[in-house]
Amino acid sequence: MISSTTQHFKAKLQIIGINPFVEVPESVLQTLFIEAQKDKGPIPIRGKVNGKPFQQTLVRYRGLWRLYVNTLMLKDSPKRIGETLEFSVAFDPKDRTLTPPLKFLEALEGNPNAKEAFDNLRPHLQKEIIRYLLMLKRESSLTENIVRAIGFLEGKNQFVGREPHNTIKHQTTLL
Repeated sequence: MISSTTQHFKAKLQIIGINPFVEVPESVLQTLFIEAQKDKGPIPIRGKVNGKPFQQTLVRYRGLWRLYVNTLMLKDSPKRIGETLEFSVAFDPKDRTLTPPLKFLEALEGNPNAKEAFDNLRPHLQKEIIRYLLMLKRESSLTENIVRAIGFLEGKNQFVGREPHNTIKHQTTLL
């Protein structure tokens, strides 16, 4: 297993759209790239912000590597723009694969169009759907939301705050 080097830095909290973030210094990035054995695509990290532990993914957006700072990491982060924060970060080699609920997999197998649509989604949206379903506690909520997820994949309704999925080819018959 790779031993990750913890890097420390201070950064000013900024915002793009509605998303608070900090820019990660080049020296920290270079260490993370070496340990992750890549300098493209998302890089899983763990660390602390102002002493509070977090797990996050470092991403490149508009040419800059950014560490997005959500409200789980930093209370009221959108209201703290301009504040200088203290970070410690390290590459996190831990597997973050999510296993979908069995009922969802069965629903996809029973609906080839929805399965094709799900398989063609970008990985981050697949994870968003799976993560949402995994957080549900009651069996009735899971069942209800699987029906909604399948409807979303079929282009019938919203799900996880998104408009209906539109990659399914709807056939129409002209009379």
